[in-house]
Amino acid sequence: MSEIKRVETGPRMSQAVVHNGIVYLAGQVGKPGESVADQTREVLAQIDRLLAECGSDKTRILTAQVWMADMAHFAEMNAVWDAWVPAGHAPARATGESALATPDYKVEIIVVAAQN
Repeated sequence: MSEIKRVETGPRMSQAVVHNGIVYLAGQVGKPGESVADQTREVLAQIDRLLAECGSDKTRILTAQVWMADMAHFAEMNAVWDAWVPAGHAPARATGESALATPDYKVEIIVVAAQN
């Protein structure tokens, strides 16, 4: 049976789980109350950090789910996302609008990546 590695595990969830060469990240959020752009930048930095800890990077992302509290800010989030994704390495992605854990969160991103 293959090993399951859990990263930054708490009583409710782990920030990342690795199994069979696949990295599953929990939904990442930015600082409550910040702008959509600032929250997106922080989320992407957290994704970079967690993927590195799990032996992967943003060029290995397979899928991304982006949840936004208000799709009116879609272009603002996309401007930050587009600057972050390496050319030729865009993952399959879905974006939707949803009530997030608190009204102060404006964007949450969940990714699945292959290890290097």
